[in-house]
Amino acid sequence: MGQIALEGMEFFAFHGYYDEEQKIGNKYGVDLHLKTDLHAAGASDKLAETVNYEVLYRLVLAEMQLPARLLEHLAHRILDRIMHEFPQIKRGQVSISKFNPPLGGICHRARVTLSRKA
Repeated sequence: MGQIALEGMEFFAFHGYYDEEQKIGNKYGVDLHLKTDLHAAGASDKLAETVNYEVLYRLVLAEMQLPARLLEHLAHRILDRIMHEFPQIKRGQVSISKFNPPLGGICHRARVTLSRKA
C-alpha cells in the first residue's frame, strides 16, 4: 500500500449555506489523501498502473464548480466521484477549507475532513 496526496489545491467557488455566499463566492482549499497499491507503478514506471494526478485534479475541480450549501456535502461528493472513478483506491480522505468564513468575527478558515474506506 501507499499514499497519493494532492495538497494545497485552491479554487474560487460559490458554496455556502447563505444565498449571498453562493452569489459572491469565496476562496477554498482542498487537500486529498488516497491509499492504494503503488507497487505495480513503482516497478513498471507506467501511468496506467497508478492513479493519474491530473484526472484527480479535474474531478475535484468539476465538483468545486457545482454549488453546495455545506462543506460536508461537497466533501462527500468529491469522495464519491473519485472512488467511483478509481475503484483501486482503498481509502480516501478529503479536507475542504473555506477561507474567511462569514462567522461575525475573525476566523482564517473553516475546515471539514471526511474519510471513507472502499
